[in-house]
Amino acid sequence: MTADGSPEPEQYQSLYRRFRPRRFAEVRGQEHVTTALRNAVRDGRVGHAYLFSGPRGTGKTSTARILAAALNCAAPVDAEPCGACESCVAVPRGTSLDVHELDAASNNGVDAMRELVSRAALATPGRWKVYIVDEVHMLSSAAANTLLKTLEEPPPHVAFVLATTDPQKVLPTIRSRTQHYEFGLLPPSQLAALLSDVNAAADLGVAADVLDLVARRGRGSARDALSALDQAAAAGSAGPQLDDILGTEQDLVEGLCERDAGRCLRAVEAACNTGRDPRRIATELLEELRELFLATAAPDLGGGDEADRRRRAGQGSRLGPAGLLRAMEMLGQAAIDMRDALEPRITLEVAIVRVAQPDVDVSRAAVLERLERLERRVASLGDVAPAAPPAVPPAVAPAAPPPGAAGARAALGAIRSRPQSPAGAPTPGAAPVPEPPPAPEPGRALPSRDDLTKAWGDGLLGSLPGRARSRFASGRFVAVDGGRAVFAIPNEHFLARCREVQGDVEAALGAHFGVPVALRLVVDDEAAPGTGRPVLADEDAGGVDEEEDDDDAASVTRREPPPALASPEDRLKQAFPGAEEVG
Repeated sequence: MTADGSPEPEQYQSLYRRFRPRRFAEVRGQEHVTTALRNAVRDGRVGHAYLFSGPRGTGKTSTARILAAALNCAAPVDAEPCGACESCVAVPRGTSLDVHELDAASNNGVDAMRELVSRAALATPGRWKVYIVDEVHMLSSAAANTLLKTLEEPPPHVAFVLATTDPQKVLPTIRSRTQHYEFGLLPPSQLAALLSDVNAAADLGVAADVLDLVARRGRGSARDALSALDQAAAAGSAGPQLDDILGTEQDLVEGLCERDAGRCLRAVEAACNTGRDPRRIATELLEELRELFLATAAPDLGGGDEADRRRRAGQGSRLGPAGLLRAMEMLGQAAIDMRDALEPRITLEVAIVRVAQPDVDVSRAAVLERLERLERRVASLGDVAPAAPPAVPPAVAPAAPPPGAAGARAALGAIRSRPQSPAGAPTPGAAPVPEPPPAPEPGRALPSRDDLTKAWGDGLLGSLPGRARSRFASGRFVAVDGGRAVFAIPNEHFLARCREVQGDVEAALGAHFGVPVALRLVVDDEAAPGTGRPVLADEDAGGVDEEEDDDDAASVTRREPPPALASPEDRLKQAFPGAEEVG
C-alpha cells in the first residue's frame, strides 16, 4: 500500500523473464536436450554434472532451473515439475535453498570456488542440491582446478549444471567430468511462432510485419527476439520506424539490382540522417540479401509471406548467383572492418559501390559476376530465332552423286587418266572453283611477302586440309601486288589443280593475319626442271589405286627400276681384280 492507502502498481516484468519456460515441454528448439533430461529424471539416472553450451538466449539457464525444479518437485508429472508445490514456486523466484546460482564471470577466483566446495556437503530441505554456474569458461585456472575434485566426486545429493557460450575455453579436465549438451539457435519458423504466441498472450497488438522484423533482429536467440518485441511494443510508434527500415532496405536492394550506386548512396544518406548506425544498416542489408539468396536457391527456407518470397525471388534472379554471393561476402567483410574503422559509414559506402558497380572492382569475384551477366545476356539473345540461311543458287549447288555411289571416291589413277581442261578452265563435273575474296578494306594493309613466307614455313602450310597442303606444297610466295598475294606454281597443269582448293588457303591466311588475303596464282618461271608436281611411275597406266587427296601425295617420288642382281661369278671378279674365269 502507498501512503495514501492505494495499492502499489504492479511492477512491469520484461517479456523474456515473464515468459521464461517453466517446464521441459515449453523449451523451444532444444528437444534433443529436454528429452534426454526428462528421461533421466523419470528413470532415476540423473548425472552428477552437466555442461550446457550454446549461443546466448537459447535456454541454457532456463533448462538448468527446470531440471532443478523437476529433481525437487513434490509431485512430478511424467518427469515435469508440477509448478504448484513449494519448490516449484521458489525456484523461478530465486528463493529456493536447494538451487544455488553463481556467475563465474564476476566470481572467477579461487575464494569463490573454495566457498562453493565447502558448502557442497551441507544438507538442504530438498532431495537434491543443484549448483548452476553460468559462464564457466570465465573461471581462472586456479579456480577451475579447485572445483575439479568436487566436480568429479560430489556428495550423493549434489548436482552441478555448468553453462557457457564458449565451450572451447572450458578446461578439458572439466569437460571430461560432465555430460555435454549443445544448445542451438532457434529456426526462423519456431522463433516466429514464439513471438506470435507471446504477442497474443501479452495482448501487445504488434502488427505481423513488425513481428517479422523482430524475428530477424533476434537472429535465432529467443531472449534477443523477446527484448526486441518488448521495445517495439513499448515504442508505440514503431510503424513509421519500420517503414523507414524496410524502405531503406528496398532502396539499397533495388539499387544493387539496377547497378545504380547513386540510389544506394542516397538511401544510406537518408538512413544515417535519421540516426541509424551504419553497422546496423550493413547488418540489415546483409540479412535481406540472405533472404534473396534463400528465395532463389531454397525457397522453402526463406521467411515472409508468399508476396515477399516472390519479390525476393525476382530480385535474386536479377542480381544472379554470382552477384548475390559477392554482395554477401563484401558486405560481411565490411561489417567486420567497420568495427575498427575510424568512419564506419565510409567503409559501408565503399563496399556498396563496389557491389553496385563491378567495373570498379578488380577482384576475381567481380570478374566472374561480369562474365555471368554476359552469359545471361547471350542466353537471352539466343531465344530469338536466327534468320534462315540464304538459299544456295542452283549454279553453285554440287551435283548429287549417282545412285549407289554414296561415300565412294574415285581412284587416283582413274582421276589422272581423265582428259584435262586447258589451264585456268574448270574440269567438267569437278567442284566449282571458289571466287577469290575481295581486296582488303582501305587502311588495312596486307602482310608483306616476307611475313607471308615466314608464316607459311612456320606451320601455316601444315595446318591446311590434306588436298590443299599437298597441292600448294611445291609453290612459294613471290610478291604482293595489286592488293593480292602472288603465289607461284611450278607448271600450268598443277596451277589448275591448285585453283580448286584456293579458297581453303585464302581462308587460312585471313584467319592467321586477321585481314582478307586474296591469292593470284601464277606459273613460276624460275622453277627448275623437275621441281613440279611429282608423278607416279605407273600413273599413265591408271594402275595406281590411291586417293587423290592423300596428305602424303606431294612426298611421293618417282620410282626408279631396281638394278639387276650380279651373278656370283661377277661378284668374285669384283672382289679379286685381275682374276680370270677358267672354263
